[in-house]
Amino acid sequence: MTSNTRREDEQPPEPTSLITSFPKDAIFDILTRLPRYEYSTLSLVSKQFRSLVRSPELYERRSLIGVTEPFFYALFYDSQSRNTRWNILHRKANGNLRLALIHSLPAMDDYGSFVAVGSSIYVFGGSDDHTKYRALKIDCRLHTVEQLPSMPVPMSNTIADIIDGRIYVIGDHYEESKKVMVVFNTESQLWELVTTKLNIEFGHTCLTRYAVMDGKLYMRDNVQSNVYEPKKNASVVDNILYYYDFDYCWNKLRSYDPKQRYWGVVEGLEESLPKTRHSYWTGTASCGGKLALVFPNEGWRTSYLRCAEISLEKREGGEIWGKFEWRDQVLVDENLYMKNFLAVMV
Repeated sequence: MTSNTRREDEQPPEPTSLITSFPKDAIFDILTRLPRYEYSTLSLVSKQFRSLVRSPELYERRSLIGVTEPFFYALFYDSQSRNTRWNILHRKANGNLRLALIHSLPAMDDYGSFVAVGSSIYVFGGSDDHTKYRALKIDCRLHTVEQLPSMPVPMSNTIADIIDGRIYVIGDHYEESKKVMVVFNTESQLWELVTTKLNIEFGHTCLTRYAVMDGKLYMRDNVQSNVYEPKKNASVVDNILYYYDFDYCWNKLRSYDPKQRYWGVVEGLEESLPKTRHSYWTGTASCGGKLALVFPNEGWRTSYLRCAEISLEKREGGEIWGKFEWRDQVLVDENLYMKNFLAVMV
């Protein structure tokens, strides 16, 4: 009779030998169905596990079967090092939220623009000779950077957003006193040939707010607003604009319906939205039909960043109600100041 009991001096099988005993397709099939936050733990098991969870093939399979999840990327300026670096907000295996610096990504320029498209972040422009033509693509699956063809014209103080697979980049011409627009095709990964001089006047101020709704790019500076329609820090979910409004006495999540041309308040959140005085720390992002918010703890100086995901429901009469799906907070170094916040589907 055979015994299933292992002798005391018998060593358990190595993780690597367990992997090699399974077909590769079967291993990938299992890994694609695990939450991505589990991958960091698996990568510690063995070199072969680390290689598997970092494989582009794994993420291609996740995308093909629709197993993607939102990951939140926050761009922070560090007042000590004077660098602006990407951090990722993600959950550890124990469920706790964690903010982690992405060491493999280079420092960014505060005056560039950043657009989330699929599992990538596109980066355009900057404030000096090294970045005025710059175009980069960050692969958020592997945290690698690809150099894209340089922008057709040098630009700074850029804003950018995507409409129908094309990224519209608008900013100050680096050598002339005018606002210009260039277009990057995300399918061909090339710039379109025409550089457009915008028939709008913003003077010498920076564009501070922008959003895409109904195929139009809405922009404003400190004085006025304009709309650009290609076919002839706000976030959009189902063609409704959401804006986190704050003051010393109240904090509200506001909504704007472009068809009704009506500003409203998202109901059901008033008592749960914390007060904040840090406009430069507050960020919103659209993710899978929901809205992600990040905001600091109450007070002028804080070492905690609060995070939340809100589901949205439009009721009869046009009222929009929100519900917190989850809320959490994460420890943040007090020398960090948030510059940008994006939700990326990975």
